[in-house]
Amino acid sequence: MLVGVFLIVLYCLVALSPIIAVACLWMKGEMTLMHEAGTALAFAAFGIILLQPVLVARWKWTERPFGLDVLSRFHRYMGLFVVALLLAHPPLMAFGGAGLNLLTSFDLVWYVLVGKAMLVLLVVHAGLGLWYRSFGLGFEQWRCIHNALAVVIVTGAFVHSWWAGYDLGPIPMRVLWLALFGLAALAYVYHKFVIPRRLKLTPYRVAAVEQESHNVWTLKLAPPDGERIYDYQPGQFHFITLLRPRGLPVEEHHWTISSSPSQRNFVSSTIKESGDFTGTVGKTLPGDQALVEGPFGRFSYTFESAEADFVFIAGGIGVTPIMSMLRHMRDTGKNREALLLYANRTEQDIVFREELEAMEASGSPRLKVVHVLSNPPSGWAGEKGHIDEEKLKRLAGFALSTRVFYVCAPPPMARAVVTGLRSLGVPYSRMRMEEFSL
Repeated sequence: MLVGVFLIVLYCLVALSPIIAVACLWMKGEMTLMHEAGTALAFAAFGIILLQPVLVARWKWTERPFGLDVLSRFHRYMGLFVVALLLAHPPLMAFGGAGLNLLTSFDLVWYVLVGKAMLVLLVVHAGLGLWYRSFGLGFEQWRCIHNALAVVIVTGAFVHSWWAGYDLGPIPMRVLWLALFGLAALAYVYHKFVIPRRLKLTPYRVAAVEQESHNVWTLKLAPPDGERIYDYQPGQFHFITLLRPRGLPVEEHHWTISSSPSQRNFVSSTIKESGDFTGTVGKTLPGDQALVEGPFGRFSYTFESAEADFVFIAGGIGVTPIMSMLRHMRDTGKNREALLLYANRTEQDIVFREELEAMEASGSPRLKVVHVLSNPPSGWAGEKGHIDEEKLKRLAGFALSTRVFYVCAPPPMARAVVTGLRSLGVPYSRMRMEEFSL
């Protein structure tokens, strides 16, 4: 907790360091208040935008207190915030004394034109991030464009501010500017070059490919040379790059770890065919190589108090982190009580059904499983429909005031479950969410 607070304070100080530095140097100009406000917004945006690569560099010391999924969402929100700040920057400067030609003319000095171009690219960058599928782009295509534009925008923002910023005359300001730019460059190089090179030195081997259902596969990955795999908590996720011959695509994807940390000779992920790339998972063969980076995230019961009991709510393949937790409870003899509400469309979509039944029968952990099908077969005696407020109250009403709720499901289902739990009086402090999208 203290580390997290420290990092939040550090982030705010670094992001605001340009404004803090100007205030400390007490540089008085002859500009209007509106012009100064425009400059302040640009300074704040510069500090934030150069911290964007740091948020997603996958440094363990920054990720561990929050989880990479939380940092990724924060990265997205701060990117949109930067767009808002910089869209306000030119009008404030223009109406504050720089003149309307700043907005309407291209007959300007080169570094101002660079700033204009970077603002356009930034708006395009944000728009693609929000609606890339509407433009017919796949995830991997968008990610390549996103990374390339990010380098151009960060570099362009530095060049524009270095030449256009009249406050950058003092040496301390220039040192600060170089330090912030250097931090962004360091994070980018580490993430895009150092980590991939390091992972290629110790590739994992696909030990087994197991079909769990008609469209779900489990990949078991063995560590190089039988070495001890990295330590992880049940429910965390990792990044996998499958290196397969046979003309199959090579892409990095994040998947939940479905195995238990007690299994020391392999780590596994259970993957649903849901796109062009994941549709090829079943074509993976034992002996293929894979680059594995992890672990990440904080969606794990091990971060709770030792006395906590749980209600797990899963939709479809969202059961994978929960399965990792249940397997760990079983393997380590944790005497926890858990209710699993598991929603699927059809009976054939249920993953790990036999293993869940065996756990329930063994009493280790003390598990009760309730399957909910939205399209059940005739004669289905279990729950039907969707996990809504009525089902939550009827099936988990006894746990509403005491247990911790773990929810991992497609976004519409997750939102409905959270809304239902809130209506039933469960505070956010006892809810844990996992989103598969970064």
